[in-house]
Amino acid sequence: MSIATPETAVLHTGVDAPATRVRWIVAVWLAMAAAIAYLSRTSIGAAQDGIRSSLSLTEAQMGFVMGPAFFWPYALTQIPTAWLGQRFGSRLMLSLFTAGSSLAVLVFSGAASLPMLLLAWMAMGIGQAGMFPCATQTIAHWHPLTERGRASGLLGGSMQAGSVIGLTLAGFLIGLVGWRGMFLLFALPGFVWAIGFARWFRNSPREHPWVNAAECTLIAGGAPPAADRVPAHVTPWSSLLGSPTMWLICTQQFFRAGGQVFFATWFPKYLQETRGVTLQQSAWLTALPVVSFMLAAFVGGGLSDFVLLRTGSLNAARKGVATVTLLACAGIIGAAWFVEHPLAAVSLISLGIFLAGFSGPCSYALTIDVGGRHVPAVFSTMNMFGNFGAGLMPWLVPHFRATVERLASGSADAVHTSWAAILLLFAATYLAAAFCWVWLRIEPNSLDK
Repeated sequence: MSIATPETAVLHTGVDAPATRVRWIVAVWLAMAAAIAYLSRTSIGAAQDGIRSSLSLTEAQMGFVMGPAFFWPYALTQIPTAWLGQRFGSRLMLSLFTAGSSLAVLVFSGAASLPMLLLAWMAMGIGQAGMFPCATQTIAHWHPLTERGRASGLLGGSMQAGSVIGLTLAGFLIGLVGWRGMFLLFALPGFVWAIGFARWFRNSPREHPWVNAAECTLIAGGAPPAADRVPAHVTPWSSLLGSPTMWLICTQQFFRAGGQVFFATWFPKYLQETRGVTLQQSAWLTALPVVSFMLAAFVGGGLSDFVLLRTGSLNAARKGVATVTLLACAGIIGAAWFVEHPLAAVSLISLGIFLAGFSGPCSYALTIDVGGRHVPAVFSTMNMFGNFGAGLMPWLVPHFRATVERLASGSADAVHTSWAAILLLFAATYLAAAFCWVWLRIEPNSLDK
């Protein structure tokens, strides 16, 4: 496989100046959009008491707002919003999706009733559903094969960075300006971003005045055609859905997202009931896996690209890195049950999550590697399955625990037994994701039929 580098780009064009690096400015724009998106969606947990008090909501009603009201529209509109991005290009649609999501957050901040709250949060889910297929499509057309892992890692890591920033600021802002003021402030950056991106970005690298010929050659060495907007064509859904590769991509995402959501939902309660920590202690302990996942996303893409450069093999770079790290993650999370000290146990779990985070950039880059003209369709389908997994697992946990506690009713500590089973369940989800990667056979543009 021929791999383009900045040096070879210069040689092929005969241009004395090295390739410009505008593609990385594009990657930073995408990273900012991802961080802005996650500011609001991860801060609602901190605001839920204030929202419930203001609107006289029950826990069940608030739970529906935080869960299905976001995840169901987000999952179900992945494919149609991805089609819009492919049809009209990222410059227009990514700007509209980001501004639309921010507008929904703005409406949410002023909601005076449960229906208005639900509609606003659902609208935010729809807007954000289109952002990430557009972002992945942009990576596909602005980065060569050997940089897609790093660009995908920057995108994925920025999602978690947005979560960390949001969780860090939420308590302070709610105390200062209330939950409505917090969401109002979180809505504003999206409008600024959308205006700036629409003015500066171009759908094709060849259209951008900052890009020189050497960078165009470098990008074309591993990327699909330069235009981000392609002629309308029918997505071959029967071919895609009949492909074992497509199903394995979707299934690994289902299990990975299902495993990751544990740390955003039930992990604090697990710590409180099994490790004897306080509510405040569980809050900062929960941040450790989130930060670990963020760091792994940033460096995991670089590792995947490094392996690709050294071996020339997509299977080694994507499949090899993801399989090894997911297998190690499953083993480490399972072993954490035997560690008594809370900080030591969470540190071990965080190490497991750090390793699992390496597979995220591999997954994103994989959809670009095999998708060809159909990257938005492949990515959005994968992401839809991932959100089904993320929505299912939090619902499954209490039912699974109740079943284990009934079976262990004669045990001296049925609660600890049930949580042990939950921890093993989530270790098993990462193990299942690893086995999906084992069966994958990666060929460039193999889903471009």
